[in-house]
Amino acid sequence: MKFLIRLAVLLAVSLAARGDSLVYVGTYTTQTSKGIYGFRLREATGELTPLGLAAETVSPSFLAVHPNRKFLYAVSEVAEFAGQKSGAVSAFAIDPATGKLALLNQVASRGGGPCYLAVDRTGKAVLLANYGGGSVAALPVLPDGRLGEASAFVQHAGSSLNAKRQQEPHAHSINLSPDNRFAVAADLGLDQLLVYRFDPAKGSLAPNEPAFAKVKPGAGPRHFAFHPKGRFAYVINELHSTVTAFTYDPRRGVLAEAGTVSTLPADFGGNNSTAEVQAHPSGKFLYGSNRGHNSIAVFAIDPRRGALAPVEHVPTQGRTPRNFGIDPSGSWLLAANQQSDTVVVFRIDAKTGRLTPTGQVVDVPTPVCVRLLYLDDNVPFWPR
Repeated sequence: MKFLIRLAVLLAVSLAARGDSLVYVGTYTTQTSKGIYGFRLREATGELTPLGLAAETVSPSFLAVHPNRKFLYAVSEVAEFAGQKSGAVSAFAIDPATGKLALLNQVASRGGGPCYLAVDRTGKAVLLANYGGGSVAALPVLPDGRLGEASAFVQHAGSSLNAKRQQEPHAHSINLSPDNRFAVAADLGLDQLLVYRFDPAKGSLAPNEPAFAKVKPGAGPRHFAFHPKGRFAYVINELHSTVTAFTYDPRRGVLAEAGTVSTLPADFGGNNSTAEVQAHPSGKFLYGSNRGHNSIAVFAIDPRRGALAPVEHVPTQGRTPRNFGIDPSGSWLLAANQQSDTVVVFRIDAKTGRLTPTGQVVDVPTPVCVRLLYLDDNVPFWPR
């Protein structure tokens, strides 16, 4: 009997690896949510199959997957943890057959309200941004996937134009360059993209020279994305509802502004703020989410200059699209409507970048972050 059970599990993993992605949705647990929810995405059809609650944990508002596909990391976006003025970061082991997550350990984020994290490309460190604390940190990843205490911590300082939102630093994201040598932290409170030299062996963060790039005062940079080819980069500005394009010098880690475009149609007159930005795996398109207009803005990327040209604005069929995920094949976009408690699947046109709703809508309480994990080991891991 034990042999048959093991055989069934192996068969399930094998079949899944041929054409499925695991999908994890991070949430806020202030209402009915219990933590991280799992789904299986059928790559051929865009069908989402619920796997239930993958892990019960407090406000896992942002997630990241280890390059070895065995571990998942989640922030707990809280102000206090273990008696400290700090949020937490949890490490989980992934069961590829069931999608369940087993808690390995938790450590302090070193600042309040951690809201973003990323695993470096060697899998040796988790980098994170603390919104409330206005800081960034690096946590070492141990051989068994657990997290160690912070190996680097940087406190940001300063303010900017908006008296309500920018009276102090608010680190909102941190992303690694394609060559893993630099980390870029978008600080909404400072209107800056702070660039750090990153050493994965030491888990260290050191200010680059120059130490930052600026956006327009009051813009509020939130999330950041490198172009897949590494020559361009993009930041979505929460307060101005814009995206700023940069050229990127990978040798020196230097960003140079190349233009800013609106995420909104010209005739929209309501309130809006932006959230997520991601480049398509092909490098041809960029996507950004509008909260208020409740849409995904689609842009075409100029392959020579990295400049953006608007393509369309697609309603997300819900309210407050916080985050979205693009599957590794570039076929599907999954949008999380935070205030509608839904995740909606869109088909991506490979030639135009346009989005078409598939009719696939699943219920998730207060969804915030969507992460996809392709199960086929023959497909290169595409980190988010």
